[in-house]
Amino acid sequence: MPKLEAIVENLNESNHPDFRIWLTSMPSPAFPVSVLQTSVKMTMEPPTGLRSNLMRSYANMDNRELNDCTKPKEFKMLLFAFSFFHAIAQDRRKFGAIGWNIPYAFMQEEFYVCKIQLKSFLDEYDEVPYKVLNFLGADVNYGGRVTDDKDIRLIKCILERFVQPDTINVGFNYSDSGLYKTIEPGSQEDYMKYIDSLPLVPGPEAFGLHENAEITTNQENTRLILAHVLSVQPRTSSGGGKSREEVIGEISKNIEDQTPVHYDMDNVMEKYPTLYNESMNTVLA
Repeated sequence: MPKLEAIVENLNESNHPDFRIWLTSMPSPAFPVSVLQTSVKMTMEPPTGLRSNLMRSYANMDNRELNDCTKPKEFKMLLFAFSFFHAIAQDRRKFGAIGWNIPYAFMQEEFYVCKIQLKSFLDEYDEVPYKVLNFLGADVNYGGRVTDDKDIRLIKCILERFVQPDTINVGFNYSDSGLYKTIEPGSQEDYMKYIDSLPLVPGPEAFGLHENAEITTNQENTRLILAHVLSVQPRTSSGGGKSREEVIGEISKNIEDQTPVHYDMDNVMEKYPTLYNESMNTVLA
């Protein structure tokens, strides 16, 4: 990262006008702020909502891809199940700790890998290997991001709900309401039409959650809206009270007064020198 920062700082008018540095990065606290400030930034975020997630998955496919399997019927039905699972996994984050203990950044790549593996196993085996598909999907592809032990159990249970023998039966319900179900295998246009008929704002029952789970989501959305409104308010104050700057100054002074003094590193190093036979000195230093 320091090398990258030095390269960017040395860019000037003498460089070729068509020269560009293209970078892709996951969120990282080590990323240089100066590079961010001088860059044109583009972020890729998953769409919010089950319908938008499903629409995105099928918008990136065509009929040739849907029929490119020796078992096209099973492939289409199980692919829709995987796409629904992918949307559920992403959208559960809006429920906070009720959805996942840790908000994982699931990407479209996990779904693509599941799709490739699904086609491969259907082409290779006479019967659908549901156990293998569940293990690869929940433990490897998506489970590789999951670190909490309760979330690992949860993601396995969710996928087993969708990828099972009943999935290849038309009308199999993914939720109690019956809105989300296995449809007759057809073209990409048929799936897009069905997805477009789904509710724009799904209820908690689509995720297997109680109706009260939505309370947390609505409270968080309200808090974000109010925080954004307050962030654009004028920073000046009126009346005889303390100004914003005075309040911040007092808080800063209070923090500074409570902060311990710096360690005298020279004195510490002299008292506890780094020795090969005394590793604790290195730890203390």
